[in-house]
Amino acid sequence: MKQKTSRVIVAVLAIALIVGAYYYFAVYRSVSAEDNVELTEVQKVITKDLETNYPATPREVVKLYNRIQECFYNETYTDEELYALGDQARMLFDEELLENNPRDSYFSALKSDIADFQAKSKTIMSSDVCDSNDVHFQTVDGDECAYVTAAYFLDEDKSYSRTKQMYVLRKDEDGNWKILVFYRIEGDSSNE
Repeated sequence: MKQKTSRVIVAVLAIALIVGAYYYFAVYRSVSAEDNVELTEVQKVITKDLETNYPATPREVVKLYNRIQECFYNETYTDEELYALGDQARMLFDEELLENNPRDSYFSALKSDIADFQAKSKTIMSSDVCDSNDVHFQTVDGDECAYVTAAYFLDEDKSYSRTKQMYVLRKDEDGNWKILVFYRIEGDSSNE
């Protein structure tokens, strides 16, 4: 009887070992292999789930928008990726900005702007968003608004310049900060 029990235990252990090995190679190793795949910056931005992981602050919204801008003007991508990037950018826009920039018009203007950038051999070397303490909050016509400044360091065929933009964001009904408008801050900002 002891011999039969020993064989059953050995058989159960052998089966457990086989199942464990199968699990390791089939599941764990395939996940590890996928984890080692290096995504491009464009793919990282495109795969960011803004429905469930929307930026929490106005500053974070502008930082993400700047990442998208750097992808538009500095990276290589397919037409499909361009549209996915643009749709990510549009998810950061306030309803009023979306209404004033229908999707087809937005992409037409975007493609033209990218072509102009490339024709001038222009790239965004870096972008910087103001500190949290420098974000200005104000209530305008009953809406919570935030004013965020961003600076861009540009290279145009080895000629460097710096420009600044002001982003005005408005909090929507879900509590998310959305870009309402943005504009270039005038003046010589290349000497700052």
